[in-house]
Amino acid sequence: MKKPSLLIIFLSVFIDLIGFGIVMPLLPLYSERFGAHGIWIGMIPASFSIMQFLFAPAWGRLSDRIGRRPVLLISNAGSAVSYGLFAYASTLQGQTGLWILVASRVFAGIAGANLSVASAYIADVTTKEKRSKGMGLIGMAFGFGFVVGPALGGFAFKKFGLAGPGCVAAALCTLNFVLGCFILVESLKPGSESAAKRARWDQWIHTLRQPTVGMVIGIYFLATLCFACFETTFGLLLTKSFGYTTDTITYLFTYCGILAAVLQGGLIGRLVKAMGERKLIPVSMFVTAIGLFMLPFSGSMAVLLIGLAVFAAGSGMNRPPTFGLISVLTPPTEQGAVLGVTQSAGTLARIFGPPLATTIFAQHPFTPYFFCAGLAFVTGIFAWGKLASPAKV
Repeated sequence: MKKPSLLIIFLSVFIDLIGFGIVMPLLPLYSERFGAHGIWIGMIPASFSIMQFLFAPAWGRLSDRIGRRPVLLISNAGSAVSYGLFAYASTLQGQTGLWILVASRVFAGIAGANLSVASAYIADVTTKEKRSKGMGLIGMAFGFGFVVGPALGGFAFKKFGLAGPGCVAAALCTLNFVLGCFILVESLKPGSESAAKRARWDQWIHTLRQPTVGMVIGIYFLATLCFACFETTFGLLLTKSFGYTTDTITYLFTYCGILAAVLQGGLIGRLVKAMGERKLIPVSMFVTAIGLFMLPFSGSMAVLLIGLAVFAAGSGMNRPPTFGLISVLTPPTEQGAVLGVTQSAGTLARIFGPPLATTIFAQHPFTPYFFCAGLAFVTGIFAWGKLASPAKV
């Protein structure tokens, strides 16, 4: 039997996130086309996060009991169906199209177990010393998904029309499911201790009561909130304030993804070795704050590219040490459950982030960026005080 491979799990997550990258930059624009506005534009991506918040810990616990492979295959199949619905919705108009668009994101959220279970897969096959570097593969897959995804989405939109991006994303996720059936090997060792059976909210309470783990999950929630606000409003900021076209927006998301992928794929291991997870987490928040503060002043392309580079560096260096530190502090029998709670905390941020961002964006396009820059900076100060000196934890 083949051994579990980090390359295979990277490939599985990468293909899934290409589909995510195709759809996400276009989602606010499609929502606006169907008549949504203000807070309702933010509620469309938030519906995905609400479902993932509810289901991610359950998928994680299930993967601790029956293995990572079957849960990942279910997630891949669910993604294919959801993007098929997205493609169908784009051929409609008005309220009907809007509700089917919402249904596609709800179903995607229910089936979406890729990131947390893939993180548990990596925890199964890496040592504690290489855990954060291994977690960087998830971020690298996410970054490359945004390299290929938005560019492919822009091409599909131009070539095949409104339904093109959804059809391409559905085809890729179907391919991912088929490949997974043949090449994805189980990572959970036979005969491992059984995971403790806890109800959904009991698992949350058990996880958050662990002082360092609970605190790091809270920091990750705030980091994801900042990213969700950027992700939801960036396309709107560029069109309404600076007059950029849809093509340019997708290419800028691609640029951001390239930088994040390079950082997480090649540099994160060195940064963790040099600084350690406890210092790298607050540093990532400081860098994120600087990048967010710069973006509203990006009247020229040069300034915009620099601001995006800083933001991509900050957001890119946050997830690997966060999941790495949490995984190191978690017993092997609870990796899926605890990382599921962590991922769920991130999706909770994606529930609150988009409607918050679009609501304050409606007051002034720069407000979400100044608000999130301040939030990231204060979080960085708190994280440095609590994490940088282990004696204080």
